[in-house]
Amino acid sequence: MNVAILGASNKPDRYSYKAIMLLQKKGHTPFPIHPSLEMIDGIPVYPSLKAISTPIDTITVYLSETNQKIIENDILQSSTRRVIFNPGAENQELSDRLVSAGKEALNACTLVLLSTDQF
Repeated sequence: MNVAILGASNKPDRYSYKAIMLLQKKGHTPFPIHPSLEMIDGIPVYPSLKAISTPIDTITVYLSETNQKIIENDILQSSTRRVIFNPGAENQELSDRLVSAGKEALNACTLVLLSTDQF
């Protein structure tokens, strides 16, 4: 499964970094997104969601609701079928818009979903 990580970090103590590593360990292909990073542990980082030409199955969000505003149209217009809002990234308005657009929106922890084989 191809997974975009919005708010990707190269800091090992960050949950988004841990998600990238666990996604890869579990056989998924992570697509980290951060406007000023180029690589995270050998994984190419993309400056935006639109910069990814590969179809994305799931977007996992590690950005605050405020920081989501500038990219919410990119999320809505993406071909993804599911968006996971991790703890601290919940956004009811965007979730409602995603559901109206026929996409699944979850308030969940990607790390927990992966660790319990519910991803």
